[in-house]
Amino acid sequence: MSLLVVGLSHRSAPVSVLERASLSADAQTKLLQDTVAAEPASEGAVLATCNRIELYADVDKFHAGVAELSTLLAQHSGVGLEELTPYLYVHYEDRAVHHLFSVACGLDSMVVGEGQILGQMKDSLARAQETHAAGRLLNDLFQQALRVGKRAHSETGIDRAGQSLVTFGLEQLALGTPVEAWARGKKALVIGAGSMSSLSAATLVRAGVAEVVVANRTPDRAERLVRTLTEGDDTDVAARAVPMTSVPFELTRADVVVSCTGATGLVLTAEMVAAGVEGRAGGMPVVDLDAVADEDTREGAPATQPQTPAEDGCPVDLPAVRPGFSVMGEAAVAGMDAATLEQHGAWAAGSAVDRRDAARGTGPEADAEVIGALAATASAIGRIPERRRPEPVDAPPRPEPVLFLLDLAMPRDVDAAAHRLPGVRLVDIESLAEASADAPMAADVDQVRRIVSDEVAAFGAAQRAAHITPTVVALRTMAADVVAGEIARLEGRLPGLDDKHRAEITQTVRRVVDKLLHAPTVRVKQLAAEPGGAGYADALRTLFDLDPETVASVSRAEESTEKNAENRGPG
Repeated sequence: MSLLVVGLSHRSAPVSVLERASLSADAQTKLLQDTVAAEPASEGAVLATCNRIELYADVDKFHAGVAELSTLLAQHSGVGLEELTPYLYVHYEDRAVHHLFSVACGLDSMVVGEGQILGQMKDSLARAQETHAAGRLLNDLFQQALRVGKRAHSETGIDRAGQSLVTFGLEQLALGTPVEAWARGKKALVIGAGSMSSLSAATLVRAGVAEVVVANRTPDRAERLVRTLTEGDDTDVAARAVPMTSVPFELTRADVVVSCTGATGLVLTAEMVAAGVEGRAGGMPVVDLDAVADEDTREGAPATQPQTPAEDGCPVDLPAVRPGFSVMGEAAVAGMDAATLEQHGAWAAGSAVDRRDAARGTGPEADAEVIGALAATASAIGRIPERRRPEPVDAPPRPEPVLFLLDLAMPRDVDAAAHRLPGVRLVDIESLAEASADAPMAADVDQVRRIVSDEVAAFGAAQRAAHITPTVVALRTMAADVVAGEIARLEGRLPGLDDKHRAEITQTVRRVVDKLLHAPTVRVKQLAAEPGGAGYADALRTLFDLDPETVASVSRAEESTEKNAENRGPG
């Protein structure tokens, strides 16, 4: 077994890189075809989700395999190899198995314990099978990973450690309110009809929304999803399908929007979202709150000191100088231009400053040199910068959201600028990644890790044992040929041998051969299951002078039998 995985995920790469490296369904198929066509790889499978892209392959050379798989990922993702390489991780043999099993259990997910990954993994295996890229190793690996994932969810409380990405996203939209209470009675718009969109729609229905509208580029898929949502006597949600051209109008009606399409460009621009908010009954004027806050900060900054001369020629507004600061300190003269500062310096050189300082209770005496130095600074930069802490400026209150957006697509469907619009709350993959970083881990995670470790050991043992099986079969085939040859030779020497005695002799010889081979073949399978056990197959081939082509033909025959069984499907 020479299993290799090269990939990147939310743990190794920023969302911006994952977004650019995302693969469409067609791109995944082409990547699979190029992988199995590459020299180091004989099998391939792609696991591509909203927060990971991984390429699995059975390779005969490690370093050549890493180089080839990395290059293929870069070529098909459109991200240059030099830029992509720092974010790639590599796992080999047992570590690769451990990684995939951990992914299947939700241990490597953005939201620990989420179960959506199992469906995505099943789709990846189906795509590899359809393109004939998956052979015995990857078929066994992915099918076992699915079983391990199901075992983890059924035997532990890993589900309590986290939810699906959809549920987690809705929790972020609800801002601490229970999702069922927050969603009750709302109108939902779901854009897309794939697996994630279907999960989103079903989750919203369970949460108690009053209406679900499904928009998709393919009307048939949207209609199928609507039928699924309305099936069953216990469902009273209103559901309908609309074309994508109806999305702008539906934005004026929806309270919550979930978008997860395979589009390469934006599905909802900030302008579309703004128009949707303005078009609602009692809609509000849409402005950029960040820009308003910036402008208010500039306009609300503390005014510079008055530059009209005060009494006795002092240009400083003495009552405005905070107690404890000298009238010659920088706090008093901050903001003055050079000419006014020179006037203040001339005033400070007079005797009046001592009287005024004493009257104000400030400590330092007049120092015209300090004023002169400040004047020189003002001449160079135009003004003395404000050194006092600016007065706090109240940001304009943000209206309560009237439109909630959940963007689960990669690359993103919703313009990130929509988060600045009043009345809009946007949660996307990037914000989910930040929110999940501090999510608590459940105690059940340790139990799942133990399950993964046990299953990795069992899978490795099974693969090593399976590796020696063709050699054992070839050995027994050779022994059977020897028995048949000796019986034929005996018949030639004893032509009068009757059928009864011939059968008895034949059975006796076969029992002798079986007994001689039984202990070695059973023991060699046991030894082969241990780490490094592949060498026992080589020893058998050498000791019994087995033809390598005979062993290879047994392997091909077994793979053909397994493939025919997969094509027939379950009985």
